[in-house]
Amino acid sequence: MKPIITASACASESAGPRPPVLLDVRWRLGGPHGRADYEAGHLPGAVFVDLDQDLASPAGDGGRHPLPDPEVFGAAMRRAGVGQDTPVVVYDGGQGWAAARAWWLLRWAGHRDVRVLDGGLAAWTGDLSTDVPHPAEGDFRPKPGALPTLDADSAAAFARSGLLLDARVAERYRGDVEPIDRVGGHIPGAVSAPTDENTGADGRYLPAEQLAARFAELGAEAGAEGVGVYCGSGVSGAHQVLALEIAGLTGILYPGSWSEWSADPSRPVATGPEPQ
Repeated sequence: MKPIITASACASESAGPRPPVLLDVRWRLGGPHGRADYEAGHLPGAVFVDLDQDLASPAGDGGRHPLPDPEVFGAAMRRAGVGQDTPVVVYDGGQGWAAARAWWLLRWAGHRDVRVLDGGLAAWTGDLSTDVPHPAEGDFRPKPGALPTLDADSAAAFARSGLLLDARVAERYRGDVEPIDRVGGHIPGAVSAPTDENTGADGRYLPAEQLAARFAELGAEAGAEGVGVYCGSGVSGAHQVLALEIAGLTGILYPGSWSEWSADPSRPVATGPEPQ
């Protein structure tokens, strides 16, 4: 199953005999809370999911968006109507990061039928609704570990002997600026691969062959053990993992990402434009 779905296909499935659960995950780093945007208009039947509350644990030693407690995450998904075998479509305001985070978490927790609305809300041409639905509670029970993850040590190992992609903007990778975390720079040996190069101007993912060519140029090899991925706090990195899957490759997320790595002053930090 492809990890993305077009707006037209989503509309068709929503009107069909087995409609997907729609999750609105609008969120922006440092921006206003997404619920106000949701209440102003969302896909008919969509339920709002709060990234900071439902898709992450409180910030701490594990970074700014540590993996959520499975019970908290499962309860949020059940309230939204997600069942073990219910198809799920997630979307955000168009950047794609938050939707990818929800997609990755559901996959990590064992859900097998979840897709991202390609292009997000901007791609939707149908009517929007201000009605807040109250779906019947689903029966989804997370089984964490269905997707592999990296910790700080294994991310460092990937950077030394495999391929570790840094999904942040190039300025943060180089250490030119660091508006959020303790120190700027990147994990030594990581390769810069900003997520905005996964999509076109319309916010939709590039075709699979273009993504495959992009990742091959960055050093990804088909059939390898996987490509390590990190970002600032495990949100935009999920976008990279999804793009890798479209390209036919396996991405392995480091959920703690730079916010966890850089919080420990004993860990090495590289700066500049090239892997070190």
